[in-house]
Amino acid sequence: MSGWLSEDTRAKLLQREELTGSEILLRTLLLEGVECVFGYPGGAVLYIYDAMHDNPDFRHLLTRHEQGAIHAADGYARSTGKVGVCLATSGPGATNLVTGIATAYMDSVPLVVITGNVPTALIGTDSFQEADIVGITQPITKHSFMVRSAEELAWTIRAAFHIAGSGRPGPVLVDIPKDVSAERTPFVYPATIELPGYVPSPHPPLEAIEELVRAIQAAKRPLVLAGGGVIASGACSELEKFLCITTHSVSTTLLGLGSVSPSHPGWLGMPGMHGTYAANQALIGCDLLIAIGARFDDRVTMRLDGFARSARIAHIDIDAAEIGKLVPTAIAIAGDAKQVLNELNRLLEQLSEDELNAIKENIAPWNRHVRLLSEKYPLRYRDSDTTLKPQYVMEMIARTTEGAAIVTTDVGQHQMWAAQFGRYESPRSFLSSGGLGTMGFGFPSAIGAQVGNPDRIVVSVNGDGGMQMCAQELAICAIHDIPVKIAVFNNRTLGMIRQWQELIYEGRYSHIDLSGSPDFVKLAEAYGVKGLRATNKQEAEAVWQEALNTPAPVLIDFVIDREELVYPMVPQGDILENMILGDWS
Repeated sequence: MSGWLSEDTRAKLLQREELTGSEILLRTLLLEGVECVFGYPGGAVLYIYDAMHDNPDFRHLLTRHEQGAIHAADGYARSTGKVGVCLATSGPGATNLVTGIATAYMDSVPLVVITGNVPTALIGTDSFQEADIVGITQPITKHSFMVRSAEELAWTIRAAFHIAGSGRPGPVLVDIPKDVSAERTPFVYPATIELPGYVPSPHPPLEAIEELVRAIQAAKRPLVLAGGGVIASGACSELEKFLCITTHSVSTTLLGLGSVSPSHPGWLGMPGMHGTYAANQALIGCDLLIAIGARFDDRVTMRLDGFARSARIAHIDIDAAEIGKLVPTAIAIAGDAKQVLNELNRLLEQLSEDELNAIKENIAPWNRHVRLLSEKYPLRYRDSDTTLKPQYVMEMIARTTEGAAIVTTDVGQHQMWAAQFGRYESPRSFLSSGGLGTMGFGFPSAIGAQVGNPDRIVVSVNGDGGMQMCAQELAICAIHDIPVKIAVFNNRTLGMIRQWQELIYEGRYSHIDLSGSPDFVKLAEAYGVKGLRATNKQEAEAVWQEALNTPAPVLIDFVIDREELVYPMVPQGDILENMILGDWS
């Protein structure tokens, strides 16, 4: 991870000399390859910020809220595959990180979250700005450390990075009392980290993989369900090879978008609550379901007694605790997706040509059936020349960026339109809060993604509700010239809540009106960011092209149809068969 440091700089950082805990922290972060820390200062971390003052190698981005800092670190991690880092002070600074920690934990995102705390002697006394952040976050971190001395700080940071980035990734919290950050001790950078009992990547069982090969040979209606674990393990090329060998059809979860190119002939789209008709019908009718790096979230399975009822289920996951947690698993393979797929492909390639042809011939009628469903029931919407449709905006973004942009989303209707009508040709191109569904995530995560990918187009897709939870981070884009393109899907309402109230609660709309929201163009301009607005297709095309041609941050207020709904939809608590397709006549 430290390849960006020159050899001379690295050698200098490794020198053994007496340093403060704060200086040790910064050196260790640099040696771990950290390119940028997102943070917000406060009393308990002032020694750390003081150490940054004369450290030209250390990059820190001051967000305008701690939640913005952790979401930015999250976006950096998701888009680069590296460990994201954020820093906050004790008490309210630390507790403001909790939502972001839970977001990362639910979606298996590698973060090192550093918090300050009151001096060691005051811990447990309810002193000013004290909070037991280790206790508060215990259920939503992969591991937590309380650093008791400067001497253990370098080892702790190294261990935190190792835990966060290995196995099933996740957030690790490091809490540093103020006196520890000031304490002086000789700096020793541990050459290696050994954690007895921590086995992040279990060796996949060969017998189970061999059983899966036999199941593949016997199957008539197989389906692959690819989740975020495929992307996390870097297994997309291995998955592509498997699909080439077997000609299996494949569906990708929300966080698995980008693991398979949308132009792949076997790709059926996203499954679940707002999934495609073909993907859901394939889940209903398959006789072999191979889930890879997917945790059978309730938004995918819907009511469990209606999920894959005819299928023998094979589950490949690095976290053995996920296997069998929700659905009965016939073939359990605990292991890294990349390792498992490599071994699976090796075994398949050892089959004879006749055996491989038999696999393809057995499933050809099924493949024709589900792919015909894709053609007959595509994602669609009723277009308009008078109002601006959000689906059209997403199609425009996909068309003009050729699927090469990094798209981040907030949570709500726009998230689903981005998933349905966006185009994601490569992994780590679609970033969204999947498990926790965190409003306010979209825009700060785009800042982190742009910092980590300065040469790529980064588009932040937000609703007018979620945008107001993080709008203050516009200052960061303006001050540091971070050229994120910020699309606000403005329907003047909490759209997804309104949709549920319309379809499930018989139109009893309750507290979803966002009248009184700011003029987003003027808000952007107040922060020093160019603001544009579109109310129809012609305006949308013009302002979007202007945004793409502007080498600076731009906010576009897309005023969309308030009445537009996300279809298809399976109501919560229902089975996949009961999809509402919508009225497209």
